[in-house]
Formats: sequence, structure tokens, C-alpha cells
Amino acid sequence: MDNKARKTGAIDHTLALNQAAVSPAPPLMTEIADFMHKSQAILWATALSITLSVMATPVTAAQPQTDLPRIELTAGMHRIVAQVARTSKQREIGLMYRAEMPANEGMLFVFEAPDAYCFWMKNTLIPLSAAFIDDNGTVVNVAEMAAGSLDQHCAKQPVRFVLEMNKQWFEKRGFGAGTQLGGFTRAR
Repeated sequence: MDNKARKTGAIDHTLALNQAAVSPAPPLMTEIADFMHKSQAILWATALSITLSVMATPVTAAQPQTDLPRIELTAGMHRIVAQVARTSKQREIGLMYRAEMPANEGMLFVFEAPDAYCFWMKNTLIPLSAAFIDDNGTVVNVAEMAAGSLDQHCAKQPVRFVLEMNKQWFEKRGFGAGTQLGGFTRAR
């Protein structure tokens, strides 16, 4: 082979390699590339849509639960209207997020079995009094609780009920340990 043939052969060979690199991809490769581009576009559109919907959702403060069933209780000549928190979720939320509560209203926490239950005031905006009450409706002890406090206030013996009222409600009316409250037969 002479030099000219070698050069031409080399050029032809290089030209053939360059043409192979530029020639159209096989159909399967084209389909895969198209799929990848479409998938990327869908992922970006989804991410953008989620981001925009989250940004458009208004941030709202947690809401107090005000739609629980109510029961009427009595303390001497005083009538109490109490919302009844029976489920663990209802008891967990309790009076959280309330900005105010009428004078003779409260919340009665009903438990399945007597125990020395403890309460705290996380996310509770108003100061409260908690009366720990046994199965017979007798007050075991009363705890005064500051708004937002994480201090635990516990029953001094096993109780089945806890009645939360505005701060000093029991004290102002002369009620404390040993006071008999009425209406608990309906709360069971």
C-alpha cells in the first residue's frame, strides 16, 4: 500500500468513525431518551406544583376543641357545664388554645380506670384549677395550674375524673378535698 492509499484509508476510517458518532441513535435509545426527558419534566412540574400549593396554604394556629359533648355537674348550689373529653385524643388536647372560658364552664376528663393521673399546661393559654375526682364524685385534691406551665400536677390517689375550671374556681367557692360533686353517674 502506498502512502496515498494509507492516508486515504486512514481518513476514510476516521471519517467512518465520526459518521458513526453522529449518525442517528437506534430507535430504542431514542425512546429511552424521550422517556427520560418527559420524566424529568413531569418531576419538575410536580415539585413546582407541590411547592406552590404549600406556599398558598395559609398557616393557621391550632384550634381549641369546642364541639365536645357537654354534661351538667353540680357543686353545692353551683351548676357547671363541662365538655366531656373521653378519648385519648380529646384528653390530650383538653383546653389547649382557648383564649377564654365562661365562669361556670369547664372540661371533664373521663378515664377508663382509676389512676394517679397527672396534668400539665402545655399550649394552654389560660390559668386553670384541676379537681381530681374519684369514682363517687368526691374531690381528692385540687391543683392550681399556671398557663403554659410544663409542671406536672397529679392526683394524690387514684381518680377516674379530672375537672378543669378557671383558676381558683373551687377555692373561691370554698370547695376542696372531700367536696362531693353531683352528676358523675352520667359521666361514666
